[in-house]
Amino acid sequence: MMPMLMQLALLFGRLSLLAVGGINSTVPEISRQVVELRHWLTPAQFTQLYAISNAAPGPNLLFSTMIGAHQAGIPGALVATLAMSLPAGALAILVSRVWDRYREARWRRIVQQALLPMTAGLILAAAGVLLRQADTSLVLAAVSAITAGLIWRTRVHPLWLLGAGAVIGLLVNV
Repeated sequence: MMPMLMQLALLFGRLSLLAVGGINSTVPEISRQVVELRHWLTPAQFTQLYAISNAAPGPNLLFSTMIGAHQAGIPGALVATLAMSLPAGALAILVSRVWDRYREARWRRIVQQALLPMTAGLILAAAGVLLRQADTSLVLAAVSAITAGLIWRTRVHPLWLLGAGAVIGLLVNV
């Protein structure tokens, strides 16, 4: 069996190159890897780490940091964070040089137009995975539906809704 730090580095290094628009686009694959295949987290733990990492200030790659910390403490957090950021960062630097050179090229506009719906689809897939893992009862499913409706139709800050959902979750699980 491969050492945990190596497993974290390979998993998040590979996923970093697929993270179109950020780590959120890879949530379905992260879930498949860490919940279904490796059993590092339960579905509830996965959803909780995701919520905490998104509520915390900082980049959304904190999610990989938290998974790494859960598995291997501070060294795991460092390895997962570096693995999630360095390969994608290096690729971004290389691509940006080509991207700038072909500023007026027709193919560039086509690629830009294709990336938006692709990224949106990946984010929707991530939302679906998180909803399936978080909505373990009708009450929790209703909380998710009401929260989504409020975010869509009002200007209520999502952190207020996250806090309200946490309180409801505590009350339901007590």
